Amino acid sequence: MAGFRSLARQVRDPRCDLALRRYSLRKCLERFAPYGHRATWDHLCSRAGFGPEDRSPDPVRLVAALEELEEARSVWLDYEASFARRRRREKHDGLRRPGSVDDWHRLTWGGFGVAWCDDPRVHPGEPLAEVLRRLIAALEREPGAA
Repeated sequence: MAGFRSLARQVRDPRCDLALRRYSLRKCLERFAPYGHRATWDHLCSRAGFGPEDRSPDPVRLVAALEELEEARSVWLDYEASFARRRRREKHDGLRRPGSVDDWHRLTWGGFGVAWCDDPRVHPGEPLAEVLRRLIAALEREPGAA
């Protein structure tokens, strides 16, 4: 099974058939889809300017959608790395049981559905990375802080 980076290379590869490039972008969403698969696909399509059912999108638009997804994934991977560092420190200090704030992280492991959208056509219009930054910042604020 191909990983995210391998699939991303296929999306960018001009030697690949356009159908494979589109398929590879869809497969990237099996590895990272913050709104859920269908809502994230709809978001990327609308932001990049091609339809979700478009079987022959402009390759430049496919790459633009991939770049937005990669930037958001980078934000998420940075968050997961900082989460892991914090948990290591907490465990070292004797806090073996994660706090209630960490329940969200446990349920969204890998970045799938971190900002789940029940209706695939209803999702934030801002770039994915920006939405994730705001979500992570809100979660990291002290409880009770405004």
